[in-house]
Amino acid sequence: MLFPNMMKGLLTVFVVGIFAGPVSVKAQSVANIVTDAFFNGIIDQSDPSCAGRNFYTRSAFLEATNSYPQFGTADDTRREVAAFFAHVTHETGHFCYIEEIAGPTYPNSQYCDPTNTQYPCNPDKSYYGRGPLQISWNYNYGPAGQSIGFDGLNSPETVANDPVISFKTALWFWVNNVEPVLSQGFGATIRAINGAIECNGGNPAAVEARVGYYTDYCNQLGVDPGPNLRC
Repeated sequence: MLFPNMMKGLLTVFVVGIFAGPVSVKAQSVANIVTDAFFNGIIDQSDPSCAGRNFYTRSAFLEATNSYPQFGTADDTRREVAAFFAHVTHETGHFCYIEEIAGPTYPNSQYCDPTNTQYPCNPDKSYYGRGPLQISWNYNYGPAGQSIGFDGLNSPETVANDPVISFKTALWFWVNNVEPVLSQGFGATIRAINGAIECNGGNPAAVEARVGYYTDYCNQLGVDPGPNLRC
């Protein structure tokens, strides 16, 4: 037998569920970890004049995670969140930059690999770094666009114009290239993202910067950073 107060409580839960829509347990977990305080603690360290401060938002990130329910499942969710945002912080300067700083003027600004015929470059477009993880090269823009639902080869600038798609490109790269090595330690994630330039003594300062952000975020989230922090 249900008492009146119990009936009222169940009705409230039911009505709230209708208006709020279905929310996965994993999405709730990530949202509970990436709080306003955590996200703002990163972006507030960038200069007020930064373009990224009016582009990157916690709500855009959380909306993007709805398309990648596997995010946060390869390890302790807090540790994976710490690793992801450590790299994002380093790549964007605390969410300051939307596009690669010297992207358009870099000698190889088009970032085109002509040998990759599966994702041929548009000669009028450039595939320099854009978004939270600075996705680069035609062989990343092409499949990312196909997976997410935008024309990565002919409209790569979409990544710098739509914050949700921008976060989706970062999550697409993460779940396909970084999550598989998370169990090997944070150092393996550096190798997966920029190993050719930074690892094996290539850029020790960049490695230490990434490790610093990671350990800081692990401390904030109350999780052990684990072994093998460097590459």
